[in-house]
Amino acid sequence: MSALLEVRSVTAGYGDFQALFDVSLEVEEGELLALVGANGAGKSTILRTMTGTLSPMTGSVWFDGEDVTSLGDDARARRGISLVPEGRRMFPSLTIEENLRVGAATRRTGPWDLDAVFDMIPLLRDRRRRPAATLSGGEQQAVAIGRALMGNPRVLLMDEVSLGLAPVVVEQIYESLPSIRAGGITVVLVEQDLSRSFAVADEMACILEGRVALRGPVKSLTRDEVTAAYFGTSTEGAS
Repeated sequence: MSALLEVRSVTAGYGDFQALFDVSLEVEEGELLALVGANGAGKSTILRTMTGTLSPMTGSVWFDGEDVTSLGDDARARRGISLVPEGRRMFPSLTIEENLRVGAATRRTGPWDLDAVFDMIPLLRDRRRRPAATLSGGEQQAVAIGRALMGNPRVLLMDEVSLGLAPVVVEQIYESLPSIRAGGITVVLVEQDLSRSFAVADEMACILEGRVALRGPVKSLTRDEVTAAYFGTSTEGAS
């Protein structure tokens, strides 16, 4: 089976700062890949190269058998790559419904529309006319997820969706993952919480200082192996 989304030997960074070093990752259609690692390890940079908001210095990005390295984020979104960004990034003066409709700008067809998002996250239906600026962090995160789904993506990239939220809100977000995946959406999840990653992921990759320190099916990895890779006490890979 060929990968749906793939980064091949990617080196990337910001100005003179190099964040990724020859990173290669494959994501199979329908799976959930968790990217784990400490702050500054390069996890978000990997997502940015996948979405096209950051161009790699070397290497390439492939989607559904096509080299999309030269395409920007808008073009990749129209092909089916959606991002739930760290920090939510709402349009504060727009209502919940208006923020959600922004996600439909890709004009991709599929099962996700306003009613489907409201059915999955009922609290948004009741608050649909409220400006985003008045929402709690958890409500904004729910809107950010719904906005990404409104683009009817084939791949959903979720960057630190639980960061700074109350545990009960985080639990609600993770409870939405089965509904998201039920429609066949492939998920790449950036997460620092190993317990949550082990609970929901099919595959896991531990990123350490811009490199893949460990990669493999969750069922074949032990917590001790991942913890060692997370903190850099082991760089031995898994397949």
